[in-house]
Amino acid sequence: MFPEHLVKEIENLFRNYPTKRPALIMALHAVQKEFGHLSPESFEELGEMFDEHPAEIESVATFYTMFHFEPVGKCLIEVCTNASCMIMGSDNIVAHIEKKLEIKMGETTSDGMFTVKEAECLAACDMAPMMIIGEDYIGPLTVEKVDKIIDEWRAANGG
Repeated sequence: MFPEHLVKEIENLFRNYPTKRPALIMALHAVQKEFGHLSPESFEELGEMFDEHPAEIESVATFYTMFHFEPVGKCLIEVCTNASCMIMGSDNIVAHIEKKLEIKMGETTSDGMFTVKEAECLAACDMAPMMIIGEDYIGPLTVEKVDKIIDEWRAANGG
């Protein structure tokens, strides 16, 4: 069951659109922010709020890589591995991050600090190879830049 403040937040979104459906992406973001990920229960509750079958809600969420269906670390690192980034060395960046954090793509560090995910395209080819860490788009990446970014993020967030 969603907390009252989340229900009100989602209901307020409805006021911005002529129908409820266009508010769905923002509502999914709000639920993910509240719980850290989206669950089958969240699809059920959103389905009731949007007058939609939960499968419809889930189908929208699963279309986008920005939504998570399992808990993620405090800091999500998404590395672009699409053509431009791959040509510019994203494979080396991914291998380095996996080694540095001692996890594989899709995993979370044992301290719960970092989760690393592959992103098909982050629409920033001019920054290739690039990644998003937290909410920051960063690139072009080098191994040294990645080390600095991760170390600074860890130090700033109690790791």
